[in-house]
Amino acid sequence: MAKTDIVEKIADIAKINKAEAGRALDGLVAYITAELKAGQKVKIAGMGTFVVKDRAARKARNPKTGEMVDVPAKKAVRFRSSKSLKLAVL
Repeated sequence: MAKTDIVEKIADIAKINKAEAGRALDGLVAYITAELKAGQKVKIAGMGTFVVKDRAARKARNPKTGEMVDVPAKKAVRFRSSKSLKLAVL
């Protein structure tokens, strides 16, 4: 699903125009990004939790050459869906 599809759905459901829905979506994404950069987790009731996790450095195999390569440590965003969201899609 593309961003424009999401904006259209938000506009239809919230009974607002597409420009307002686009600004709302951009605002939500900006807020979540800022909080994650600050090291905070973001919980959205009925949806789930976004959190930044540290991934340790490790060795991996290049599937093309078979050569072992070093993968550096990094941070990754994880999303864990809420129980109500899981039940809603079953």
